[in-house]
Amino acid sequence: MAPTDDTGQLAPHTSSFATAPPAEPPADGAVTQPHARMPRWLPRAMVLALALVGAFQLGSWAFHQLTGLLINILIAFFLALAIEPAVSWMAARGMRRGLATALVFLAVMVVSAGFVTLLGSMLAGQIITMVEGFPDYLDSVINWINTHFQTDLKRVDIQEGLLRSDWLRNYVQNSATGVLDVSTQVIGGLFQLLTITLFSFYFAADGPRLRRALCSVLPPAKQAEVLRAWEIAVNKTGGYLYSRGLMALISGIAHYILLQSLDVPYAPVLAVWVGLVSQFIPTIGTYLAGALPMLIAFTVDPWYALWVLIFVVVYQQFENYVLQPKLTAKTVDVHPAVAFGSVIAGTALLGAVGALIAIPAVATLQAFLGAYVKRYDVTDDPRVHGHRGRRPGPGMLTRARQIWARRPGEAPASETDTG
Repeated sequence: MAPTDDTGQLAPHTSSFATAPPAEPPADGAVTQPHARMPRWLPRAMVLALALVGAFQLGSWAFHQLTGLLINILIAFFLALAIEPAVSWMAARGMRRGLATALVFLAVMVVSAGFVTLLGSMLAGQIITMVEGFPDYLDSVINWINTHFQTDLKRVDIQEGLLRSDWLRNYVQNSATGVLDVSTQVIGGLFQLLTITLFSFYFAADGPRLRRALCSVLPPAKQAEVLRAWEIAVNKTGGYLYSRGLMALISGIAHYILLQSLDVPYAPVLAVWVGLVSQFIPTIGTYLAGALPMLIAFTVDPWYALWVLIFVVVYQQFENYVLQPKLTAKTVDVHPAVAFGSVIAGTALLGAVGALIAIPAVATLQAFLGAYVKRYDVTDDPRVHGHRGRRPGPGMLTRARQIWARRPGEAPASETDTG
C-alpha cells in the first residue's frame, strides 16, 4: 500500500538516491568550511622572516670576523686626523698632498726607528752587563747567607743543583715552545702596523676626495654639519697630540736632569722613554715608564732607584694638577673627570686602542654637540659660587638686573663683581 500523508492523500514518491535540499546559511561567525585554506601572505612572511634571521646571523658573523680590520681602520683614521694639520700646511704651500703625507710618515718612521734602536742597544748592553756581573752578585749573596745563617753554601753546588733541576728543564722546554708563538705574534703585529700605515696614508693623502665623496650622498644642510664635525675632529685630535707631545718633552727634560744628576747610564734614552710612554699610554703609562729607569738605577745603587720612584710619584702629581689642566684647557678642553671616565670606557670597549683614542673622540663629540645645547645666563646667587647663608646685597641685585636687562646675544660681563 502506498504511503499517505496526514490528510489521507498519497505522498509524493521519493527515491533513496535523491539529493537533500540545500542547507540554510550558517549564522554569523560560524565556519563555512571544515578545512580553511592558509592565507596567501603567510608563506611569504615566513620566508621573509627566515631571510631576515639568516641575514642577521650572516652580518653578525661577518662583523666578528672583521672586528680586527675595523679597529685598524679606526686607528688609521685618528692617525690621519692627527697629521692632517701638517699635511694641509705643506699642501697650502704648493706641495702635493701625497708627497706631503709621505714626508710626514717618513719623519715619524725615522724618529721611531732611531728611538727603538737606541732603546734596544741600551737594553742589550744592560742585559750583557747584568749577565757578566751575575756570578759576583751571586757570590756576595752566598757570603751574606753563610755569615748570617752559619751555613756552608757554595756557588758550584747551587749551579749544579739548578742544572739538574726539573724546573730548569721544564722552563727550557716551555721557552722553546713559546718561541714559535712569539714569532707568530711579531709577524701579526708587523702586518697590523703595515695595514694601519697604509690606511692612514690614504686617509691623509685623499682627505679632500674622501670628504667630497661623503658629501656627495648628503643634502647641502647635512654636508655643512659633516664638514664642521670633520674640522672639529681634526682640531681636537691635533690639539690632543700637540698637548701630549709638549708634556712628553717637559717630562723627558725633567727626568733627564734627575738621571744625569744621579749619574745613571743611558740618561737621554731613558728620559725619552719616560716622556713618550708616560704620555701616550693612558692610566698606567707613568708607572710603566718609571719602571725601566728604576731598574737601571738599581744596578748602580739601590738608593738611586728609591730616589727615582719618589721623583716619578711627585712629578706625576705636579703634572696632573698643574701642568695638564693648563695645556689641555687650550687644546682639548675636556674636564679631567670626563677624560678619566672616557679612558676607562674606551679601555672596556677596545682595550689599549680605546684608551688611546678615547680623549680626542670625547673632545670632538663634546665640541660638536655643544653647538646644539642652548645656554642661559646664570643669576648671581651666592649659592652658585658655593657661598651659603649670605643674603644678596645691593651689588648682587644690581648685577642681577644687569643680567636680565642685557640684550639677547650680548656677551656676559665680568663676574668678578659679587657684591
